[in-house]
Amino acid sequence: MFPEHRELITKLKNKDHHFMQLFEKHNELDQKIKNMEAQIVHVGHDEIELMKKQKLKIKDELYAYLESFGSE
Repeated sequence: MFPEHRELITKLKNKDHHFMQLFEKHNELDQKIKNMEAQIVHVGHDEIELMKKQKLKIKDELYAYLESFGSE
C-alpha cells in the first residue's frame, strides 16, 4: 500500500501511535475480508461490503495523513 510513501510509513509506524493504529486496523480488515471472500469465515455479502467501505475509509485517512507529512 502506497509504495511511494514506504519510507514515511515505516517512520510513522514507529513514531506515531495514531498512524500505527490506523495502519493495523486497515491490515486487520484486509485479512478479515480475504478470509470472508475465501469462505474461511461464513458471512453475508452485505457484511463484506460494509467492511470494504470501512477499509477504504481508513485507507483514505492514511493517505491524507501521509500527504500532510509530504507537504511539510
